[in-house]
Amino acid sequence: MSLILKLFFMKKISFKSFSFFTVLIFILITLGFACKKDDWTDHGKNPKCPNAASTIANWPEVSKMVAQTMIDKYGQPHGVTPDMLVWNNNGPWKRTIVSKDPVEHNFPAPHPDLLEQFINYKVPVDKYDDMAAYDGSVILERTKGEMSARCDKEGANFLAINLANDVATGKRNTEEARAYYTQAIKTFKETGEMDPYMKGFVFTIPGGGTADPDMKTF
Repeated sequence: MSLILKLFFMKKISFKSFSFFTVLIFILITLGFACKKDDWTDHGKNPKCPNAASTIANWPEVSKMVAQTMIDKYGQPHGVTPDMLVWNNNGPWKRTIVSKDPVEHNFPAPHPDLLEQFINYKVPVDKYDDMAAYDGSVILERTKGEMSARCDKEGANFLAINLANDVATGKRNTEEARAYYTQAIKTFKETGEMDPYMKGFVFTIPGGGTADPDMKTF
């Protein structure tokens, strides 16, 4: 642009040419910003920019199916990388991540873990062993004050977190929570009937104030 201005003031190019180049540069800059924005948020509106559909096209079938289910329910993700889609504050969740590469999980029956969903939650420190024994795919972040569940279905994540809350609050012990989870999933697979714990949260999700930065020791 500086070169065009210099040539214009030196009368090397006409006003008409100057105007043409100015408009052309403006259009190119605008398209560049639009594409960059679309990469991250407005997927699908600009066909020249990468979007969720093109990203998951070559994912494994199960990952693609779960990703599409989340897109159908919550709309286009807020973040897209080659290996994951991310939604923020979608529905009752603080964050939802669908990963390209699943983690195999055998409880209560073999299935792929690739849908991880987060809430604000503060677990009493003396309950961490019980929580770990209950379900290895319920993940606690003490410092951030978050809890997530990772499975292949959203209903299973609701179930996992509702039971994790029961364990954390002393309503059920580890064995009781595992037995409840097993029966709920078994019934769902056999009949399609969803347990109330699979339909949504049965407790109030904290809006914040769950972080635990711990204490300074030196």
